[in-house]
Amino acid sequence: MNTNPQVNPYRSPQVNPFVGSGPQTASGPPRSPGRRTFSALLLLTLSASSMAATTLTAPGAAAAARQPSVTTPASPSAPASASVPASTPAIIWGACTADPPFPDPGPRAECGTVKVPLDWSQPKGPKIGIAVARHRATDPARRVGVLLSNPGGPGAPGLGDAMYADGPSGGYSPEMLRRFDMIGFDPRGIGRSHRAVCDENLLGSIPARPHDAAEFGRLRTLNGRLAESCLKETGPLAAHMDAESVARDMDAIRAALGESRISFIGHSYGTLIGERYARLFPGRLRALALDSALDPGRPGAERYLTEAAVTLDGALKRLAEWCAKDGTCALKGKDVVAVTDGLFARADAGTLRDPGPKGPTRTKVDADRLAGLLTFWVGKGALAESAKQLAALHSGKGQVQWIDTEGEPAHRLVLCRDYDFRIRDHAQYQAILQRVAQAAPHVRYNAQALDFVLGCQGWTMPPKPRPARSAGPLPPVLVVNATLDYATPLPGARRMAASFPEARLYTMDVVSHWLYREGKTGQVKRVVDDYLVNPGTGGRARTGA
Repeated sequence: MNTNPQVNPYRSPQVNPFVGSGPQTASGPPRSPGRRTFSALLLLTLSASSMAATTLTAPGAAAAARQPSVTTPASPSAPASASVPASTPAIIWGACTADPPFPDPGPRAECGTVKVPLDWSQPKGPKIGIAVARHRATDPARRVGVLLSNPGGPGAPGLGDAMYADGPSGGYSPEMLRRFDMIGFDPRGIGRSHRAVCDENLLGSIPARPHDAAEFGRLRTLNGRLAESCLKETGPLAAHMDAESVARDMDAIRAALGESRISFIGHSYGTLIGERYARLFPGRLRALALDSALDPGRPGAERYLTEAAVTLDGALKRLAEWCAKDGTCALKGKDVVAVTDGLFARADAGTLRDPGPKGPTRTKVDADRLAGLLTFWVGKGALAESAKQLAALHSGKGQVQWIDTEGEPAHRLVLCRDYDFRIRDHAQYQAILQRVAQAAPHVRYNAQALDFVLGCQGWTMPPKPRPARSAGPLPPVLVVNATLDYATPLPGARRMAASFPEARLYTMDVVSHWLYREGKTGQVKRVVDDYLVNPGTGGRARTGA
């Protein structure tokens, strides 16, 4: 197993959502139970074909400026009618530069800044800068307009979507480059857009999996301290990094570009930003493509955890089906589901050990660590590698590539404002986990989803209400999703499609995430590109092979 990260400098990567720290692969003893292995939606772009985790930070993130000192207090949500001032100045474009070791983008890439209100309910208050990049259309005579994008996260930098739009790996097709100005941006508080700062030293003390009421209380207390440190270190911006505020920033970008309408493609967490923009500014959308879509209806912790776990359970069964047919499977001849059940039984009994070259080591593997292994390997559809690592655990001989994902706590500033995952106490938490395990008995829970939920317990900035829907016509919307996507499960994507007056849901029966790039055959990219060029007639197919 190659544990060296594979770097793709040509597009804002889907990596550990807490971009900047990327997933770390390591063999050997597990981390201290107090050390949070915080995962998020972007971690899922570990390609099933490459079997390696990407650790690329979008160019510019490392040089991100700190939030300037401002004293405006946190304010209520801006009304749905709030709009960009008519006097929004045009963007002053200049050359884009990347941070080493990433190459500078091509000559068609330009970078600039758009000033927006820190708090959209106070449009005349303090301003912050949003870093924007543009890759100009290569065929101006056939230019359709601008295509804004967001790579997900929560809170991933997005300048690279435009800076490297023409890159040989992960870029857009030549036809798309001919027809659109590609616009990427770093969302507020992220990357070069006044990056939020928190006290990351607190992370090591937060219980990763609270096993009793005392640990659950400590989790809530320390999460609260982390949130307060974000407010102290970042200032009022920390309370205004939600998807609605980012959507309003997008409309400021539209105005600064001098465009009456935009097209938008959102991936993973970016689909929620697209949904917010559609609610606020329906008449300003030409096309809306949502790839690997979140549930827009703000599910509570239990529904969120259940659907994510059931999807992962389905991915394990898909692995078992493959193993029963493929002679290269490391567990050939064995019932993969039964093997996994046996591993959990041994973990519960305290007899499961980390494998070694000559046999089991003395390092215990508990059920939580096993659940994490299933989430971050089986959930990605990495069939051969998943079977290999489960076989190593089963026999005690071999190597397991544990993935510990620890990220910037500032990204919780996004998630915990957009979703309401609050749990009353440890008793309710335990009851929820028991019901989730009953729904998905072979995996017990989805470790990524549980990281998200636990990260929001005790967060002192409460969830922000979903904005009201503004009046106005919407174009037909295209939603694409894998049938087994453990980051954005299919039921949520169905609810996303159902939330629009007219939407098409295109599915592929695969274990995958971010289908636009990881669609195996390029089929999804063709469907999405066709729709973006011709939103009234494109992307008509409803299901994929």
